[in-house]
Amino acid sequence: MKISLTPALVPALAAVGLFVQLPALAQDSASSATLNAATTGTPPATSDAVRDALAKKEGDADNTTLLKETLTAVDKQYSLIRKGKVQVNYEFGYTYIGQEKINTDLSSGTATLFSIENTNSHTITNTIMADYGVRNNLTANVTLPMISRYSDNAGFSGVSHTVGDVGLGVRWQPQEVKRDEIAYTITGGVRLPTGASPYKVDVNKGLATGGGVTTFNAGANVTRIVDPVALFGSVNLGYSLKAKHLNQDLYGNTLHEVKPGASFGFGLGFAYALSYKITTSFSFQESIQGRSTLTLNNGAQAKTQTQSAGILSIGAGYRMSPKTTVNVTVGAGLTAAAPNLSLTVSLPLSL
Repeated sequence: MKISLTPALVPALAAVGLFVQLPALAQDSASSATLNAATTGTPPATSDAVRDALAKKEGDADNTTLLKETLTAVDKQYSLIRKGKVQVNYEFGYTYIGQEKINTDLSSGTATLFSIENTNSHTITNTIMADYGVRNNLTANVTLPMISRYSDNAGFSGVSHTVGDVGLGVRWQPQEVKRDEIAYTITGGVRLPTGASPYKVDVNKGLATGGGVTTFNAGANVTRIVDPVALFGSVNLGYSLKAKHLNQDLYGNTLHEVKPGASFGFGLGFAYALSYKITTSFSFQESIQGRSTLTLNNGAQAKTQTQSAGILSIGAGYRMSPKTTVNVTVGAGLTAAAPNLSLTVSLPLSL
């Protein structure tokens, strides 16, 4: 006889089955503990022994310290360091982008479909980040990325190794941070076009490893630690200068100038301290890029579409020593403009 269960009955039956098995499981566990004590001479574990095993050990960080380190791994903009202190961080990053690229003719100002091709890109980034405490509430930083990028498409299949875009920035807290209160941080920075520009590289001979333009950004972050949870959120704005004096072939035309659109982004999430050494974090980030204007050598202009990139990330951190915490974050793209997959491993090292 075939019995069908409605979806609503499945959780209920599972709960009933669990409660029915609990006494038997408890009895089996008690019997096993008694048997081990009789055969090995080791007394069964008591509640005091369990509490001692889970208690904080010497050298363990408290939850607040661990959560702050996790916020640093999620985004450097959430943390500051003391005046005169220097902190160097190493970050390994991997991103994969697999998409269908549409080649269009932009000479008429409208997009005319020519072809669709598959494009796969693997990017490995090794980044050194150095922070310096100018004041207790003001931290300056510099970011130096080394990028290795592999791409497989109809125009070029190969690897490019170059320096990426160097970043300079500051983080400032306008008021003293107090326990159990919201902390505010103001950020500002500039990204220099030191990497290979996407507007100058020959798409048949190499790959871009930078943005190609100087970009200024400003933002604000808020955090609040409610032990053992840290809540955080951020907003930011970006403005890029024009890329001028270009001479790039663009599907039968020559690209002369690019004016990138402004950008807006926000993020939110939380981190949770599982123990005195282990944390986990969940975050969401969204970035919206306005329409860019492309000017061709004949004076014709074309505009790109607004792009939106959303990423959902899950991370875990392990405190190896008082000065070293390993953090691993995996992200999945939620929109077409976002990377399909991202992996980040960071090692904050205090000097």
